[in-house]
Amino acid sequence: MVKNHNLAKSISDASWYELTRQLEYKSKWNGRNYIKIDRFYASSQLCFSCGYKNTNVKDLKVRDWICPFCNTKHDRDINAAKNILAEGLRKVV
Repeated sequence: MVKNHNLAKSISDASWYELTRQLEYKSKWNGRNYIKIDRFYASSQLCFSCGYKNTNVKDLKVRDWICPFCNTKHDRDINAAKNILAEGLRKVV
């Protein structure tokens, strides 16, 4: 994200570690579970419908893609959000 010159300063100024630390602290304080997904989890590359891994989606310019296995059309961000939720729920159980 830092390669995007419009966002680089804001992203560099943000303390991602501090954000995750605060989330963990507040979740413990309120009796909630804090589940952290691996930083390198391929959330945008996995088809939410069938699980096919499309490595061509690594390029950030690809915003929409169609799974060559099940022909499901995916928006990169929505697909990633669904995969992250599923991974978090998988870790809970």
